[in-house]
Amino acid sequence: MTTALARIDDAALQRAWSVLETVPDPEIPVVSIRELGILRDVRHGDDGVLEVVITPTYSGCPAMSQIAEDIAHAIDGANLGAHRVQTVLAPAWTTDWITEEAREKLRRYGIAPPTGACSSAEKPLRFVPYKKDVVACPRCGSAHTETLAQFGSTACKALYRCIDCREPFDYFKPY
Repeated sequence: MTTALARIDDAALQRAWSVLETVPDPEIPVVSIRELGILRDVRHGDDGVLEVVITPTYSGCPAMSQIAEDIAHAIDGANLGAHRVQTVLAPAWTTDWITEEAREKLRRYGIAPPTGACSSAEKPLRFVPYKKDVVACPRCGSAHTETLAQFGSTACKALYRCIDCREPFDYFKPY
């Protein structure tokens, strides 16, 4: 590829990244699919078609078809030409991919962001439970919280309650 064509290609890819930065997660509209780490790559395929690579937060995520539609709508609206959305399952998505900005947005929205890191080291097999991370209330900041249900409004979240302010909230489970 000549240098001039490479610059045009780079500009088109940068524009696509910028356009896709505005695509919100359909279940948590205060964060984008890029901030959540769902958007993995934007590139040109071997045939020159723009490819948008996404990874679901978990393999059964019901929002993936909506995310693909929203991506197509954004790409079409920006007149970026022919495109396709490719779903990639490996490596599996992890909450480690959520940006710090998105974690703060989740907190302000009333969802406790995941605590700790998931992929930094393998956890050994244990026959007693791991010490649970403290999940702070996103509303009042209290560490006095309790689990109400392992699954909240979606399978990737758990339902918690703050003992101090008595408010229920979702916790984005780390995995």
